[in-house]
Amino acid sequence: MSSAIANVASNLDRIEAILGDDAALLRHQCTTISRDLLHLPGPDFIDRVFAMTDRPPRVLGALQQLFDAGRLAGTGYVSILPVDQGIEHSAGASFAPNPAYFDPENIVTLALEGGCNAVASTLGVLGSVARRYAHKIPFILKFNHNEFISYPNTYDQIRFASIRQGFDMGAAGVGATIYFGSEESKRQLQEVAEMFQQAHELGMFTVLWCYLRNPAFKTKDKDYHLAADLTGQANHLGVTLGADIIKQKLPETNGGFTAVNFGKTHKAVYALLSSDNPIDLTRYQLANCYMGRAGLINSGGASAGEGDLKDAVKTAVINKRAGGMGLISGRKAFQRPVAEGIALLNAIQDVYLSSEITIA
Repeated sequence: MSSAIANVASNLDRIEAILGDDAALLRHQCTTISRDLLHLPGPDFIDRVFAMTDRPPRVLGALQQLFDAGRLAGTGYVSILPVDQGIEHSAGASFAPNPAYFDPENIVTLALEGGCNAVASTLGVLGSVARRYAHKIPFILKFNHNEFISYPNTYDQIRFASIRQGFDMGAAGVGATIYFGSEESKRQLQEVAEMFQQAHELGMFTVLWCYLRNPAFKTKDKDYHLAADLTGQANHLGVTLGADIIKQKLPETNGGFTAVNFGKTHKAVYALLSSDNPIDLTRYQLANCYMGRAGLINSGGASAGEGDLKDAVKTAVINKRAGGMGLISGRKAFQRPVAEGIALLNAIQDVYLSSEITIA
């Protein structure tokens, strides 16, 4: 056995060991939406998918910069470190577990040393170190946030930065969140649409956090904020706004439209286009990203301690096998010692580097 084959085999063995009882995910066969209908990630993704769009050449160049960075360079997959929790969850709640990350430079160096394709953060974080690092790793400027100090707490995405500021600091892309389903979402939709247009005009790609936020989505029986049908529709609205990449939480259930009894859906969504398997649920999310013409990256979620490595690897396996483009994981990486954070990011990337882990 050659050393290359041995390394692939040992890597797959390690991933199976990490997954434990969830290793069956590696063998699942999707019988809902065929992989043949998908636009899958690959080294030629820009030429095969984005080159035919209305994106200006500079946007294609920025996307290629993203795909050419980090350990996943040349694969068409991405691993992104996002750190805007200092606003979204308070700096104390976010950085107290590892106070070094109060310093923005440590956030960027973690992304670099962890082999990420990009780092996504706030105007303040990226701007404070832009001259040292913007040419070393692609920056994604997150320009809106939910500030969490108003009392009582409110949930709204407010602009913290302009597109021009991202351009001036050398950012390759910009990101935003819309709370789909919220009272404020109509304003957010219009703001983000205008700002994404500006970003494309200036040559930056766009990433949209398509999150749901409505108390009615949580019934007495179940929380449908992570339902595949509702998150899938949020994704579809996101790509309609011109998002190049969609960030979405991993689906955990389905049937939000029918349980809450609103909007419009179709019985085939539940009978034919999805199942209870998380890979099939995630594939339905991807189908709503124009069958993968816009990449789907799933979020790594909050840090829960010892189970973080398994959770991160499991999410990566589900995303990749569903046809997704990668993972965006923050708290699981930066709320622990640097070496452990790097190891966790590398474990995620190993899933996408493994040719043995195929599309279901």
